[in-house]
Amino acid sequence: MRFPILKTAIVVLPSAAVLAAGAALAHGNVTPQGVNTDGLPALQGPLTENPYRQDKKVYAKAIEIGSSAYNQNCARCHGLEAVSGGIAPDLRNLPAGSDGDEYFQMRVRHGSVRNGVTYMPPFEATFNEPAIWAIRSYLDSVHVD
Repeated sequence: MRFPILKTAIVVLPSAAVLAAGAALAHGNVTPQGVNTDGLPALQGPLTENPYRQDKKVYAKAIEIGSSAYNQNCARCHGLEAVSGGIAPDLRNLPAGSDGDEYFQMRVRHGSVRNGVTYMPPFEATFNEPAIWAIRSYLDSVHVD
């Protein structure tokens, strides 16, 4: 007796397992990375509005640091240059300026959990106050309407 369907399944299932394993590892090491905020004023927090917008020179430095911090910690889920690849929201669409600050800092600090599933880990223990607002500054710089 021949079993052509079984033979196909034996070949296809291991191939699918290899592809699934590759997809699971596609984002690489997801250990949060600390952010070097040298060059930014120290901040006492938690703040609910980006204090770096008040000074153009400081804001430019915050954008520079925030770009690096974003690429190290956020891009693997939210996409390079904040352009989502479909895993997580496109952060270019956050409300610009102070309108989106409170939501942003809350989500970064506490993460996102729905129905017991962690969609975004909390970064409060990883990012200091200047790092949070540097990333927010970077996201403001790539905002689209």
